[in-house]
Amino acid sequence: MTATDSAPLRVAIHRLRLTQFRNHPTLDIVTGGRDVALIGPNGAGKTNILEAVSMLAPGRGLRRATLPELSRAEGPGGWTVSADLEGAFGEAKIGTGTEQGEGEGGRKVRINGANAPSAGALSDHLRIVWLTPSMDGLFSGSAGDRRRFLDRLVLAVDPDHGTRVSAFERALRSRNRLLEEPGSDPRWLDAVEREVAELAVATAAARIDTVGRLSALIAETRDDDDAFPHAEISLGGWMEGEIEGGNAADVEDAYRGRLRDLRNRDRAAGRTIEGPHASDLSVGHGRKQAPAARCSTGEQKALLLGLVLAHARLVARLSGSAPVALLDEVSAHLDPQRRRALYERLQQLGSQVWMTGADPALFDSLPGETARFAISSGHAEPMQK
Repeated sequence: MTATDSAPLRVAIHRLRLTQFRNHPTLDIVTGGRDVALIGPNGAGKTNILEAVSMLAPGRGLRRATLPELSRAEGPGGWTVSADLEGAFGEAKIGTGTEQGEGEGGRKVRINGANAPSAGALSDHLRIVWLTPSMDGLFSGSAGDRRRFLDRLVLAVDPDHGTRVSAFERALRSRNRLLEEPGSDPRWLDAVEREVAELAVATAAARIDTVGRLSALIAETRDDDDAFPHAEISLGGWMEGEIEGGNAADVEDAYRGRLRDLRNRDRAAGRTIEGPHASDLSVGHGRKQAPAARCSTGEQKALLLGLVLAHARLVARLSGSAPVALLDEVSAHLDPQRRRALYERLQQLGSQVWMTGADPALFDSLPGETARFAISSGHAEPMQK
């Protein structure tokens, strides 16, 4: 990752095509590179379109769905999402999808007509950030939800992070299975624990790096009179504290020793108890010096928006390109003043914004020209303002 002080490049999707994705047999949206407002009643498939855009990035998308779940229920199986965009390397055609009958391992990625080795290659052309209603309970929800949120933040600046986390989780499952097997060979456990320790430290270090960079950017740009109060964030866990205070290789050795010493406890628990899979992201209201979980619902929403906006600025700074922003039903829950402030911030950042809402009036204060579409299953009809 390299930082840049120049104005970030605007990246925009000019055309989006879907086939057999969720409730859309086919869909073709031409945006002209403008911001996009998707308007329609509940169940029309607005969020499905945002989810399709989110699949043009590494990871499992904004709903974390399995690949088969993305296929249209009445369809033949398989789905595709493709986009024509103006990106970090100029005009490009990118796409992803699965073929009929393929499961979780069947996702393919194509860039300018050629097969790509992995979804990580998509990050060369665009980065994506998003905010959805399901994230509203983040601060009062489970630590697992916050870890997944953090991993999404890391993935937007470090495309290898998703592969790293998946490998760590597979290694953990292997260790847990060996612990369950009576009389399993200790040498196999030693080998698996060596892999677990290596991946655990790499995962934790990547999270620490992103949290540190994001914290520094928030401190640099904070405004206590802002519509979106600044957040104070930190990452808590045994391993994170050890990494920040010492040498990663020493932490890896120490964790491997703890795994060996705690085999009986973990065997009785049926899982590996210690590690970065048990860490938590702590978020506080900076001006009030209060945990986010104790703030009002409105304050939590504003904090989350401020955190996502700060992350978008970080992505732009590190990559040199403003990320595409997906905002699902966000405007409906903001007062007019905060809604205008959100739109202005996104315009200043230079992001193309894809938004959903049931009421066209929600987008009246959006600066500049917006491509509006009335959405129904398989249809996106252009609307006049």
